[in-house]
Amino acid sequence: MTTLIESEEHQALRKAVSALGKRYGRDYLTRVIAEGRHPTELWSEAGKLGYLGVNLPEEYGGGGGGIAELSIVLEELGASGSPLLMLVVSPAICGTVISRFGTEEQKRAWLHGIADGSRTMAFGITEPDAGSNSHRITTTARRDGDDWLLTGRKVFISGVDHADAVLIVGRTEDARTGKLKPCLFIVPRDAEGFTRSPIDMELSAAEKQWELVLDDVRLPADALVGDEDAGLLQLFAGLNPERIMTAAFAIGMGRYALGKALEYARERTVWKAPIGAHQAIAHPLAQAHIELELAKLMMQKAAGLYDAGDDIGAGEAANMAKYAAGEACVRAVDQAVHTLGGNGLTREFGLASLITGARVARIAPVSREMILNYISHQTLGLPKSY
Repeated sequence: MTTLIESEEHQALRKAVSALGKRYGRDYLTRVIAEGRHPTELWSEAGKLGYLGVNLPEEYGGGGGGIAELSIVLEELGASGSPLLMLVVSPAICGTVISRFGTEEQKRAWLHGIADGSRTMAFGITEPDAGSNSHRITTTARRDGDDWLLTGRKVFISGVDHADAVLIVGRTEDARTGKLKPCLFIVPRDAEGFTRSPIDMELSAAEKQWELVLDDVRLPADALVGDEDAGLLQLFAGLNPERIMTAAFAIGMGRYALGKALEYARERTVWKAPIGAHQAIAHPLAQAHIELELAKLMMQKAAGLYDAGDDIGAGEAANMAKYAAGEACVRAVDQAVHTLGGNGLTREFGLASLITGARVARIAPVSREMILNYISHQTLGLPKSY
């Protein structure tokens, strides 16, 4: 069960991660993006301090916590202006899937490195013709003796150039029914037949987006994570944390933007009083704060349910949290820019780039419309239109 009051341990974690994030801040991330490189200094220090692996088992170098703790790390880094997007991917999705379903050899090979930041793993699910419909994935794995041959395409895959491997969602064919079943494979970055090309994005981020092509990539039997018959159970073991962590990313970004707007509103004086004294400025900022706090509560509920092992309850709450956080983030960023007026569009204040970034929280990893579909069907019991 989750609680409305954070434990002393969680409060201490927030304080410590916030201090780390503020030592780097938005200026650091802006410089990293301008230089076209990865935030390796922050990633490495966060790993050494144990923040990257707080959700992973202690016996494999992690902190023994859960997604609740990892979401705190990402939220606080985001609130300081220096979020690490790969936290969503490497420890939250890939680390969780391997710790839950991987073999002992896979756990030993990957979890220690993911926890301390020395190894990273990307996650490949989205395809050009499948979009948010994971049931339409066409990347196919077929057996060739003891090996697997993997063929397909993926798009909008984050951080591939910096990752040691990609956890690819493919499908195997059931010989009995002829139907395709989702399966997860660890594909090394340098595997033969595995190529990548960058996607030219308007989005300003340290993590590049990639298109992947798998042309009969040969993988050993132990590249398969978990049971090939487990299907959606294993897939959603990674997707629910992804939604929760996306909510943390959005809440952190929204808090950062709101903080900048509040600083400005307290100091900027056009008439006799600071502009923050005027209700036309104050009320929208107060509303943005309320919406971010409400989204955080749902995120905490989702993380609590997931960490308690309630995958069904966590699925509903994680989708709600991602939806609420995305909407709150977009509105907070928009109001922050509006509060600063023309200054909100300057490089000096660094808010304009967040307009594009905030939209990601509405689009990825699943659109708000697909979340509304999920709630309509799964929670409210309404019929499907597709």
